[in-house]
Amino acid sequence: MIQVLLPHALSRHAGIDTLLTLELEGPVTPAAILDQIEDRHPVLRGMIRDHVTRARRPYLRFYACERDLSHEPMDQPLPDAVARGEQPFIVLGAISGG
Repeated sequence: MIQVLLPHALSRHAGIDTLLTLELEGPVTPAAILDQIEDRHPVLRGMIRDHVTRARRPYLRFYACERDLSHEPMDQPLPDAVARGEQPFIVLGAISGG
């Protein structure tokens, strides 16, 4: 079981809990996780990734095992602790301002 922690605003928009549990076949990558989230909750399509490029939205960040994975390739396997369900894959809403 893969655990995914979503920002409150996204989970509220989709009417789901902030902590999701997913079953994935094959490599556990950010792309595979987001594909399943978007398949299960179509209202989130385009909110985490761009519809066309499928790139991460600018004000969202991806974290796992205390590492910022936001600029890593979307098809790069996540740490084993995430694949085993010991650590969550975190989608975090960034804050800007000054």
